Amino acid sequence: MKTSMLKSVRWALFPVLLLALMVHNAGAQSAAPLPGTHTTASSYGFDALAARLEQAIAANKMGLVAQASASHGAAARGVKIRGNLVLMVFRNDYAVRMLAASVPAGIEAPLRLYLTEEANGKARVTWRAPSAVFAPYGSAELDAMARELDPVFEKIVRDATGG
Repeated sequence: MKTSMLKSVRWALFPVLLLALMVHNAGAQSAAPLPGTHTTASSYGFDALAARLEQAIAANKMGLVAQASASHGAAARGVKIRGNLVLMVFRNDYAVRMLAASVPAGIEAPLRLYLTEEANGKARVTWRAPSAVFAPYGSAELDAMARELDPVFEKIVRDATGG
């Protein structure tokens, strides 16, 4: 008797939990991006834009510190998903200045460029302006450094996308 009552309660709660999950997921899909987030579409395919971004990073005297790609990881498992790639970009002189201004801000470096493949095969780049990334730390020195980096990141994206 106790088991059947427990099953009834579970089934009665199932629609409530399902609705809560749907509402949560709907909100996650439509959430506004964080302040300072920019997205630039391109006429290039995913692989071509990835190569162009790497070239633009170097040409603008920044360093490609690391990269991560769920699509490459999935492909290694035999799963095909649309291309996505996070390029982590910074430079040591900026790192030294950042840490002199705010050690806690170190979690924000390297800064990221997020490359995604659209359904039409073209790719786009999304990034947060360095000034927006570092703003919460409330440091005038850090804010000045971030304002120097804003146009560098804009130029990297512009050079890569042809925009």
